[in-house]
Amino acid sequence: MARTAGSHSDITGPRVLDAALRLFARHGYAAVSMRQIAKEVGVQAGALYNYTPDKQSLLFDLMRRHMDDLLASRAKRRRTGSALEKLEDFTRFHIRYHLDRSDEVFIAYMELRNLTPENFAEIEALRREYENELEAILRQGEEEGVFAPADTRIETMAVIAMLTGVTTWYRVEGRLSADEVERIYWDMVRKAVSV
Repeated sequence: MARTAGSHSDITGPRVLDAALRLFARHGYAAVSMRQIAKEVGVQAGALYNYTPDKQSLLFDLMRRHMDDLLASRAKRRRTGSALEKLEDFTRFHIRYHLDRSDEVFIAYMELRNLTPENFAEIEALRREYENELEAILRQGEEEGVFAPADTRIETMAVIAMLTGVTTWYRVEGRLSADEVERIYWDMVRKAVSV
């Protein structure tokens, strides 16, 4: 199938993903059609298939892009030190990274159920890689005698859920700055896991 005259895959491809992101976050994956995505991008519905095989691939690509970017950003910040220092760094990173990505976060959590089993397994493996870092920090803190998790895996998931929840209510124009939110969340996480 020939590409529409005047279109550029390096421009239109990312626009397709961005339109799908906005529409999936606003209406939900199941409620959005390829025709709606095409209209948002400004191309004919058939032209979308020059950039993606189907809607499932768009959802997977959005989640994959989110997880790849998250893991790459996190890898740049890893540090050595005590478990408490590592936990503070992880907490502050998670808050800052996700504050401006509420649509990505919504899709990454709420639309997992719409992935095919193969796609789910791949995204789940990436999520697990991120979660494993926090779990290792909590285990290190337990060995150092500063954390007392009843169940390290459950506490890992609870901390991530708490940190990620900030994207549902935080507003730049709200009463708290990002710095204040980060500080408050760090205090809550520290108290939640400490001896």
